[in-house]
Amino acid sequence: MSLSDSLSAEISRALGRPFRAEALREAGGGCIHSAAVLEGGGERWFVKLNAAEALPMFEAEADGLAALARADTLRVPRPLCRGVLDGQAFLVLEFLDLRPIAAREAAIACGRALAALHRETGARYGWRRDNFIGATPQINTESDSWARFFANARLRPQLARAAAHSTALRRKGESLAEKLPAFFLDYRPPASLLHGDLWHGNAALCEGAPAVFDPAVYCGDRETDLAMAELFGGFPEAFYAAYREAWPLTEGYESRKTLYNLYHILNHLNLFGAGYLRQAERMVDQLLAELRG
Repeated sequence: MSLSDSLSAEISRALGRPFRAEALREAGGGCIHSAAVLEGGGERWFVKLNAAEALPMFEAEADGLAALARADTLRVPRPLCRGVLDGQAFLVLEFLDLRPIAAREAAIACGRALAALHRETGARYGWRRDNFIGATPQINTESDSWARFFANARLRPQLARAAAHSTALRRKGESLAEKLPAFFLDYRPPASLLHGDLWHGNAALCEGAPAVFDPAVYCGDRETDLAMAELFGGFPEAFYAAYREAWPLTEGYESRKTLYNLYHILNHLNLFGAGYLRQAERMVDQLLAELRG
């Protein structure tokens, strides 16, 4: 049986009605998984594929997308089914016809929708399951302390991996992790529902509405999503302005932004190599200097 036929059978089972693929075409854009669009009977489905051992990544992605869909503030591709076929893990998602967020009106709508997402809150920081940030496992063990959660579930796992590049970075990073509560003496963020991996490549428009995908969902400080959105640029300025109008940020954001983006720079160091080492070192040094006053 061909891959198209096997996927058609899985989709039919999930839909509870027949679906027969007439075409399977490759889709670009992914750096971790391969992707394709399955078409038939006027329907289209987006399919992600990888080796069988990647199934936990697809299970975590489906869980995150389902959580964002329940919040109903941003459009997301709804997961249909997942599993393993002939040694390949697969995830079938609703196909979304995506366009870049470029116009001012679209950017404003996206900023407001993100603020609305962040109004959805949990009882604790973390998530009901671990997931992935890119290809890196992401620990989400729940905690009542945001500083403790960010130190133990975000910084320390990345610093442990980064020791392969620099033991000095890990040593200074551990010192920062120990002192982390000092950044939150007068700041107690709500445990907002987060996209978790919000760079411009994971956001778009679908039929005029803001859409997001490829999440790394958990509950935490809403500023982490804003910080990452600024890290690599790509969002129009109206996006940030609309968010701040809908929900103003708290004093001290600029320092916390560096802290939150350190997590992503460390992850890029661990995934892509030493080109991110100097940036990570500068960020750690800056944060330690701020603590010394």
